[in-house]
Amino acid sequence: MPDSDQLRAHAERIRASGILGRSRLTLRLFDFLIECSLAGRAPKEIEVAIDVFGKDASFDVSQDAMVRVYIHKLRRKLEEFYEGPGAQEPQRLIIAKGSYRFALEDPQTAAALDPPPAPKPRARWVGPALAASLAINIILIGIAATLHWRTSGDELAQVRSSPVWSRIMNDDRTIFLVVGDYYIFGETDQSMEVKRLVREFNINSPAELQQYLMLHPELGDKYMDLQLEYLPTAAAFALRDVMPLLAPANRRIRVALASDLSPAILTSAHVIYVGYLSGMGMLRDLVFAGSRFGVGDSYDELVDHQSGHRYISQAALPSWSESKYHDYGYFATFTGPSGNQIVIVSGTRDVAVMHMAETVTHPRTLEPLVASAAGAPAFESLYEVYGMDRMNLAGKLLLTSRLNTSRIWTGETGVPTR
Repeated sequence: MPDSDQLRAHAERIRASGILGRSRLTLRLFDFLIECSLAGRAPKEIEVAIDVFGKDASFDVSQDAMVRVYIHKLRRKLEEFYEGPGAQEPQRLIIAKGSYRFALEDPQTAAALDPPPAPKPRARWVGPALAASLAINIILIGIAATLHWRTSGDELAQVRSSPVWSRIMNDDRTIFLVVGDYYIFGETDQSMEVKRLVREFNINSPAELQQYLMLHPELGDKYMDLQLEYLPTAAAFALRDVMPLLAPANRRIRVALASDLSPAILTSAHVIYVGYLSGMGMLRDLVFAGSRFGVGDSYDELVDHQSGHRYISQAALPSWSESKYHDYGYFATFTGPSGNQIVIVSGTRDVAVMHMAETVTHPRTLEPLVASAAGAPAFESLYEVYGMDRMNLAGKLLLTSRLNTSRIWTGETGVPTR
């Protein structure tokens, strides 16, 4: 049994740190376990369910994981405390596996009793979306040679020699092939079972979810971080077109998620973004700082600040799968501060992203795009794309405009010229 005074004082420091948040149930569980530990009592799971969560004796712990879920959340809160404000604590409060009570543990003693395994190369946990993107990369590299039936070797050579791609292909910098990803979290019911997944444009990471819950404590028991991300369907089809183009450079290609981009990558490596406008992450603010366009609040529209025209995708309409509709594709290319090249292959929805990937990897469609730029090293283009049932039928170039790179990299004022 831990010393009562030590345990009380330790628990008070954890409460005072604010790390437990404002979730009424989390705080109640913490206090309950403290009292049980002080009394030398190890409650059963059903006791926790009744005394903390207000369940009755008929509650079936084998069918409802509510208690275990909250215990898991509390363990994570304690880990956050000892990684942050409690990093200098000489002892740590733990919930031993298979137990519903606290114990104070000396980290050094625990390490001596349980020596670590032989050192292994440090590995980062790979989330579902990152694993999916890496799997896509491996598959596409493996089949790149078989995709020449779509674009012949001579055609690929033409594309690689174009101004859009030659700066990348003729350079030894690392190429980051970036896929737009989305963070999603779970919405639970009263039994803490996840009933649906939620995508909120203003919440793009676990940290942002925690910040949101601090501002809305009444939702603390409703939303749960599931460590999930997803990729749009169009990303796989777009990569199918882009990867054969980059095949000669496969030893220096890195696949990354937009949420993992850093300023260091953007200012030193070649970056090729493939995905929705809404999934660009920090790239979006960078690109559109020098653009004549802005992304609308719904992310399904582009606003032309010069003409005032709004280009709104019809892919979000309920009847999109029943008839022909139009979507909007976006392309941009410009040079970074160290001479690195950034290429954006994007669109409002799937058919637009797929069309843009085809456009920039085939000579017949790439040549008109390059010609429309009239030699400008930094430019953007807008396409209207026609689709039906997730298939891109055709597309046309609406306009091409120079990008103002001064605004992109230095924040200078001014309007990009046509």
